[in-house]
Amino acid sequence: MNDQPIHHLYLHFQELPISRRVLYTGVLLVLGMGYIFGLLYLYASHAERDGKPGLSVQDIVIAYSGTTEGTRLESALRGPMGGMAGQADRVSILSWVQAGADRRSYEAQIRPIIEKNCLSCHDGSNPHLSNLDGFDNMQTVVEHDTGADLFTLVRVSHIHLFGLTFIFFLMGLIFSHAFLRPVWFKALVMGMPFLCIASDVTSWYFTKLYSSFAWVVLFAGALMGISFATMWFVSMWQIWFYKVPAWVSEREISGQRRIT
Repeated sequence: MNDQPIHHLYLHFQELPISRRVLYTGVLLVLGMGYIFGLLYLYASHAERDGKPGLSVQDIVIAYSGTTEGTRLESALRGPMGGMAGQADRVSILSWVQAGADRRSYEAQIRPIIEKNCLSCHDGSNPHLSNLDGFDNMQTVVEHDTGADLFTLVRVSHIHLFGLTFIFFLMGLIFSHAFLRPVWFKALVMGMPFLCIASDVTSWYFTKLYSSFAWVVLFAGALMGISFATMWFVSMWQIWFYKVPAWVSEREISGQRRIT
């Protein structure tokens, strides 16, 4: 017997109809796939900005506050956009930038490379992507790299706040049917992601001012992932395989004895 009483509204997965369990399973599978692809995208968009393999704190600092060691174009070509052009083309562009990014060399060597590799996305039609069509537009990306601008941060912030809140609301709603003791630990797993979301998004802005906040971004994202994985695996296991203790399954609910 456990000294923590079962709330009268609590129902374990095994006490739910099969249709509800199938629904929860489908939601968990799709959210799990989505989270994995989200992590892959996060890695691809932030990793190697510092020129080194893997995702580091310095990559996060460069993403949000920029770097004094290069331009936005150099950071992109060494990081998330590195695979969009061949090695020879990347070397030509980087050499042009480091040599002063003059118009004559651009027209003779760089324009054909940009037209071949970049303009399918960076032609100016998407306001959220840098416009690389023409020498004048190129000048905006060969200036000092100051990281993500305020407009971009605000746009991405509201997407993350709404989207992740909805995701973890669904995860928490499903996970609430799990039997996990102590109760405070279960509540912590459910509540931690929301604190992490707020800390993560807020730290994007602070990282532009104080690079040490990049550690908050990193740890908040890691704790969010741990909470997601805990809720996902515990829920999936208990939906189909777990057998709750007898004192839980044989308790009286609303004056009736329920056997699961």
